[in-house]
Amino acid sequence: MGLFDFARDIGKKIFGKEEEAPAALQQHIEEDNPGVSGLKVEVKDGVATLSGEAKSAEALEKAVLMAGNALGIQEVKADGISVSDGSQVGGDDEFYTIKKGDTLWGIAEHAYGNGAKYAKIVEVNREVIKDANKIFPGQKIRIPKNI
Repeated sequence: MGLFDFARDIGKKIFGKEEEAPAALQQHIEEDNPGVSGLKVEVKDGVATLSGEAKSAEALEKAVLMAGNALGIQEVKADGISVSDGSQVGGDDEFYTIKKGDTLWGIAEHAYGNGAKYAKIVEVNREVIKDANKIFPGQKIRIPKNI
């Protein structure tokens, strides 16, 4: 997974000054450890660079979304993360950027034809959606193809 773009001025406030960002983002990701070991985070000019080893492509995607959905981060590079199980990033998922007026019900209705399946979206994004009632425009989430 190379570069992933995010909205720099939107997101969860995790750090104050950019020099605090590497340690703060690393702690943020490790708190809900999505399956990345030996994680190292660097941040320069709003670009977060992640390195380490992910147990799966899903774990890598979650770490990228956790870093990228932080206020002050506009891009995430994850070329430094290897995937140990050989799975491919984006294989079973799509990425969606939440727009003004979106609801998880509406996103699920569009993606699956059934709004009640929003719970699956929340489940696979539990690291970035802590409260199903608190999503925000610009936030990126994973939409699993197969549910």
